[in-house]
Amino acid sequence: MPKVRVRERRTSTAQEDYLKALYGLGASREPVHTSRLAEELKVSPASTSEMLVKLAALQLVMHDPYRGARLTDDGEVLALEIVRHHRLLETYLVQALGYSWDEVHDEADRLEHAISERLEERMWKALGRPRVDPHGDPIPTVDGRVRPRGLRPLTACTAGERVVVERVSDRDPEKLRAIAALGLNPGSLVQVVAESRWEGPIQLALGKERIEVPLGLARALFVQG
Repeated sequence: MPKVRVRERRTSTAQEDYLKALYGLGASREPVHTSRLAEELKVSPASTSEMLVKLAALQLVMHDPYRGARLTDDGEVLALEIVRHHRLLETYLVQALGYSWDEVHDEADRLEHAISERLEERMWKALGRPRVDPHGDPIPTVDGRVRPRGLRPLTACTAGERVVVERVSDRDPEKLRAIAALGLNPGSLVQVVAESRWEGPIQLALGKERIEVPLGLARALFVQG
């Protein structure tokens, strides 16, 4: 898939937000309904429909009013570039500026549209060419590839399994703070002691400690192993 730079297409900040949201909702694989996209972006369905018509005219999405919207190849490339900006910025804010991982999402949202491709490359090199951001999300390569990881949610694990926490959802800063307080950062090796029963917490062994992870937090944790 050829690299199409965002600045060459002269897309607006709002259009880039829609493309990134569509990618996050899986619109590179199957259509996302207009109401679901509107909910994700916290805008009205009417505004969403209007924007999708504009993006379709730019050949960045395929839009069917009844089935929803799906990214075209060009739309996916542009979405992945914004995702790359976002995740590199999150990494830079944590590693270079001392932000905590629950503070960086909104900052990166504001900055992701403004950085140049030169700055993007220099940040990536200065950070040691990272493959994942502080939450364990993969950073797309400059040519728009995403390394598959084969992760599964902690809630799918069974008692006795030893797994490594690889990714933590960054959608809720309060959950990130609670997960950090439990010591469950990407790279943490844990053993499932007991599965959830009657919607109760999952019990884990983390080193010599036993911890209980509420389901609301467990659903935000993704593991390998």
